[in-house]
Amino acid sequence: MTKLASHFRKITGFSLLLAAVPVMAQEWQPTEKVEHYKVSGASPLALYQSIGERGPKLGGGRVIAHTTFKLTWQRDYQQQGQACVLASAKPKLIITYTLPKPAQRLSPEVAAKWEAFYDGIVTHEKLHGQFMKDLTQQIQDVSIGLRDENDPGCKKVRAALQAQLKPISDAHVARHSEYDQIEMSPGGAVHQLILAFLNP
Repeated sequence: MTKLASHFRKITGFSLLLAAVPVMAQEWQPTEKVEHYKVSGASPLALYQSIGERGPKLGGGRVIAHTTFKLTWQRDYQQQGQACVLASAKPKLIITYTLPKPAQRLSPEVAAKWEAFYDGIVTHEKLHGQFMKDLTQQIQDVSIGLRDENDPGCKKVRAALQAQLKPISDAHVARHSEYDQIEMSPGGAVHQLILAFLNP
């Protein structure tokens, strides 16, 4: 149980270009998808053991659930004489939540416990999804309007985007990690969910 809880979810890596100088943001909407993997068992313990056997592989073990994302951009670099400006940056964000689902009908008592457990997992993962939306908006905010007055070919503007990548991505990863640490520590929301599900 501890090993599963400690690896509850992890985001995937990503490759982005970033920028500086915030201006008016452009409208965008993420795409959110849910994928299920089947677990078997007629009791909470059996279901949880099945999660340990069939959950998504991550690192050296399996996890209960996880959230991944794919983020790509459409960017419009405009040459204005010798200057270059990043006039627009439209993201395409796809968030995928991978969650467990019983393979068979559960008794009313077990079904009620499963529903509470599952809803708590969804709540946890949805906040990771919100972090990803926040990241995307942050990138857009610092991207649109990036300008260099002496940049034929827009090489300096592109380099400025690249230079922004590491600090923003590091802060993003740290935010997820801190959230998980709080949620999965003894007494945390995820830890409480697991105990409530497994205890009679």
